[in-house]
Amino acid sequence: MIIYPAIDIKGGRCVRLTQGRADQETVYSENPADVAAEFRAAGADWVHVVDLDGAFAGEPKNLSTVEAIVALGMKVQLGGGLRTRAAIERALAAGVSRVVIGTRAVESPTFVGDVVRLFGDKIAVGLDARNGMVAVKGWVETAGMSALQAAQQMDVLGVATLIHTDIDTDGMLNGPNFQAQEAMLRVGRFRVIASGGVSTREDVVKLTELARRYAKLDGVIVGKALYEKRVELPDLLAIAQG
Repeated sequence: MIIYPAIDIKGGRCVRLTQGRADQETVYSENPADVAAEFRAAGADWVHVVDLDGAFAGEPKNLSTVEAIVALGMKVQLGGGLRTRAAIERALAAGVSRVVIGTRAVESPTFVGDVVRLFGDKIAVGLDARNGMVAVKGWVETAGMSALQAAQQMDVLGVATLIHTDIDTDGMLNGPNFQAQEAMLRVGRFRVIASGGVSTREDVVKLTELARRYAKLDGVIVGKALYEKRVELPDLLAIAQG
């Protein structure tokens, strides 16, 4: 199982939002690349980057910062504002290993099918759910379908990786919604990356146990718990590696 330490970029800085709310922002670093370098030094190969400005604006806004992270030798999984083929191509040209389509995936499944055919497993879909229902546009709107229904649709389109974020637990440090994550693991053929709520090493231990039962559990995104020093990245990497 892969540990994806998270970096959320807003205004060029490394921040965390509570449950995706722009008015609940905590700044952790003025330079996201410095944070990525610490993750790299701890042994992480991947980093999950969210361009929050891009998510709210509908187009990427922090690609220069992303390029600085790529230059460290890390594999970057990037989400936020990737709603056109041109935006995806710019991100991939910047060295991103995998792009995450969120809002556009729900609004236009045809678009997902097109970019999956063009870019294969470099495309992931992010399904963010509040009370089991998909939320879009920086989590400020509800799409009117359940996350499981949307996941089935993405499976038909050939999506290889699905990032399932439980908004209700995101940034709350109360533990993941294991029931919702397991329900997602029962759907489709895609790999699942769990996101939301990790607060202790025991949470990651439970997820590795889940990964033994469901080989398609690719990994987990860990954000606020790292920044608040509730967990240590080298320890989580060791747990995930067995």
